[in-house]
Amino acid sequence: MVYHQPSAIKRAQKESLIQQEFSKLLLQLMLDDSRLQGLFVSRIKLSADKSVCTIFLYASTGEDEFHEKLGTLLLYKPSLRKAMAQIIPSRYVPELVFKFDDLFEKQKHMDELLDKIKET
Repeated sequence: MVYHQPSAIKRAQKESLIQQEFSKLLLQLMLDDSRLQGLFVSRIKLSADKSVCTIFLYASTGEDEFHEKLGTLLLYKPSLRKAMAQIIPSRYVPELVFKFDDLFEKQKHMDELLDKIKET
């Protein structure tokens, strides 16, 4: 991904920082609450104005497991925002939105198709 504008570079840096810190917080939550085990942060996307942070999570057994754990994760959302505010030096903490990342599913499907092509 090529970034040409300073604002895009700053957004990418902030996304990276949020991903690192949120991953640590999620790990701590998983140690405290076993209902969240099996969730992984795959990527983070900030909106253009940096007011909304979409956190893409992946569950090893699929989207159904993600939706089961989403309710528990939403209960921790205020605590996560507060912890992020204390860790990340910023004036505002973005609103957190959790989504299932189907990118791994697509990649797995493409790998299967490529394997079929290799066999023929």
